[in-house]
Amino acid sequence: MLPPIIKRARECAPYRRRERGVTMALVALSMVAIISFAALAIDLGFLYEAKAEAQRAADAAALTAARVISVSGITGDPANIGLNWASVCGPSGTATLAATTVAQQNLIGGAAPSKVTVLYGTNAGIPSNPDCSSSAGAGFGINPVVSVYVQQANLPTFFARIFSLIPNGTFSNSGVSATAYAEAFNPSDSNGGSPIPVQPRCVKPWVVPNLDPRHTSAPTFVTVATSQITSPGMYATNPLGVIGERFFLVPDCTPGNPTCDLFGGSGNPPGTTPTGLQYVPGQASSIPPVAIPSNGSTCSDVISSYAQDIAGCDQSTVYQCGVVRGFNNNYSVDLSENPANGDTQNAVQCLIHQTAPNIAGPSGQDTLGSFTTGTPPSFPFQILAGGNNPLVGAGLTSGSVITASSSIVSLPIYDQTNPGALTVPGSTNVTIVGFLQVFINGVDTTLGVDVTVLNVSGCGNAVSSSAPAVTGSSPVPVRLITPP
Repeated sequence: MLPPIIKRARECAPYRRRERGVTMALVALSMVAIISFAALAIDLGFLYEAKAEAQRAADAAALTAARVISVSGITGDPANIGLNWASVCGPSGTATLAATTVAQQNLIGGAAPSKVTVLYGTNAGIPSNPDCSSSAGAGFGINPVVSVYVQQANLPTFFARIFSLIPNGTFSNSGVSATAYAEAFNPSDSNGGSPIPVQPRCVKPWVVPNLDPRHTSAPTFVTVATSQITSPGMYATNPLGVIGERFFLVPDCTPGNPTCDLFGGSGNPPGTTPTGLQYVPGQASSIPPVAIPSNGSTCSDVISSYAQDIAGCDQSTVYQCGVVRGFNNNYSVDLSENPANGDTQNAVQCLIHQTAPNIAGPSGQDTLGSFTTGTPPSFPFQILAGGNNPLVGAGLTSGSVITASSSIVSLPIYDQTNPGALTVPGSTNVTIVGFLQVFINGVDTTLGVDVTVLNVSGCGNAVSSSAPAVTGSSPVPVRLITPP
């Protein structure tokens, strides 16, 4: 190949030689910036995750405290007649201790929160008091609200700690915090007789009349006209309140005889007995209930729809205050309630994990404090895990304090004064005026279902259909809220 005729002078060559290596320097500087931003992104991601963990810890703790408040029954003592509030929501109360324990069990950045603060108040303002006793008369007992603040003040950073080498740098450690608010809602004293309706789930098909078996002077659970609790307060106080009452639930039938008072021609609705309260079976759901627990032979006889609705969770049957409810008293129901192998007995044993059908003492079921036959429990109520509780099988020590139990059930209260209610066989429409929440102490072959009243929720018989119902697993439901 011939050389080119014209050659250009390479005048810039010496200068370009001086620029050799500049690209490498620029890349090196860029890598420092890129790695720095990547390190910050990793640390910020860690802090965002820790913030989410803090919020979950606060949410769980607030709901736990509200749950303890609900089960304690203090909403049934809105004026603190028994002076028992402090034992539940005082600085060392069961709700405060439960919330603190749950918060500390939820790790933030791999460690328990460094600070947990539990405060109480009403939905009219942000909770600000560590002792709820000072809130008596301010609406706390009707609609108690709890706030839980959690903080993890010393979260290590991985890459951003290099900034601590800079004078006055503050990035060697960071902290996160979160606050959650929850309430326990009892409609009994809300809005002066125009209450917000409640619609608890998994209500057991034992429809009871609005008759209090332990109060002869005020013989109703709720005052229908006002929806208020007729006898507020704790049963151990003077005057006696409804919370903590202990009695038997018995069928409105003669054991072993399919002829009940309901169909005996007298037209008498269920009422009270010397030992307790009569019930009629509600309409059994045609949809299989949710999660019938497994408890060996005690669940093998749970066959009928009625029994399955007791042992499991019937979410399809809706019981709501102020709504006329029809139920069929002879559909898939064992009205004889045979004392040897009746549907109710078998279903209750299955539900609460009770081995022996007698109440001489606990036989595997959870207990409400120390088990003493016929004696109301002392306040504050504490649920102790029984030997057959599934949590014990998973490693929990028998006798440990727990906040939830399958022994806690809700029952519909109907207005027995409504003319014609429960006077004819078959489907009869009744109006639900409230709910009982009871703890099942046990079932006895001859005596019935031994229960203790935890809560009464009254919501009248004329609730507006336009009012949205508050749902939950309890007639005193709990929920997370946003403060005003």
